[in-house]
Order: sequence, then C-alpha cells, then structure tokens
Amino acid sequence: MARHTRTSARAAWVTAIVLGAAALTLTGCTGTAASPATTPASPAPSGQSATPSASASAIAELVPDGTAAENLPVFTRVTQSVWAGSHRAEGRAYIDALVGVGFDKKAMQVTEDTSTVGNPAESIQFSVLWKDEQCLVGQVGPATGSPVTRVLPVLGDGRCLLGKTRPIDW
Repeated sequence: MARHTRTSARAAWVTAIVLGAAALTLTGCTGTAASPATTPASPAPSGQSATPSASASAIAELVPDGTAAENLPVFTRVTQSVWAGSHRAEGRAYIDALVGVGFDKKAMQVTEDTSTVGNPAESIQFSVLWKDEQCLVGQVGPATGSPVTRVLPVLGDGRCLLGKTRPIDW
C-alpha cells in the first residue's frame, strides 16, 4: 500500500510540474506576463458566490463553437463558484457544475478526492478535452491555495491529466 501511495503522490506531483511547465511555455510564447490562456481564480468569502474577473464576465455561458481559450472564462467562473461553496473538496461538484453549463462529461477527467489511506487530497485536478485540440484544466485544494485554471495542450495519449484519474460514472 505504501508503494501505491508513493505512486499516486508522484503522479500528482508530475501533473503539477507539467501544469507549471506548460503555463511557463504558454507565457513564454506570448511575450507577456499574463496571457489570455492564464486565468487565476479568486476564492470568495464563505457563503458567497465568487465574483468573476473582468475576463470571466466577458463570457457568461459556454461557446460551443468557440476555442478552449474563449471558453476558459466560463470554466474559471464555474471553478470559482464551486470553490466558494461547501463542496469545494469534491471533484464531482466541479464535474457536475461544468456539465450544468454545457461542457461534455464524456470529455472530462478528475482525480480522486482522497488519498489511498483516506486523507483529503492536497489538490484535485479536473479537465475538459476541448475538440480534441486543447485542454481546459483546473486545480483546487489546500496545496494549491486559490483555484487555478488554464488552457493546456493535449498530452500524447490524447488525455488532459497525467496519472490515475477516477471514473466519471455518475
């Protein structure tokens, strides 16, 4: 069991490193410190819904024919909203909320809410594969601080998240 825990922890760290490297790569390509593909999310006080940033308010709903970058604001708004609620540590809450605004559940991945020994996960990642071209990726949890959302490239295996993810079978 200890070996499995180390493997799961290693997969989570590899995911975090890849997310960070991809974000740096995207930032480096644009020549600016903040690119449209990078939207930090801000938590709201308990009991209140999150207030979307100016870029998040630009798109109030899903743009089915749009790009991943065009849908990042709604992805971020949904992430902020769930983070501000009482189910912030539950991956299913993010998936259900994203489905609720029109994202395709079949294109999603989510990591476990708990470690193999039953402790709360230090971070939860969730993603939406957008048109088989790019990934909308979110990360939340105590190790993350404020929620983070990004548009990242699809991995070589056609998925968005590295390592083991949980089945979305609800």
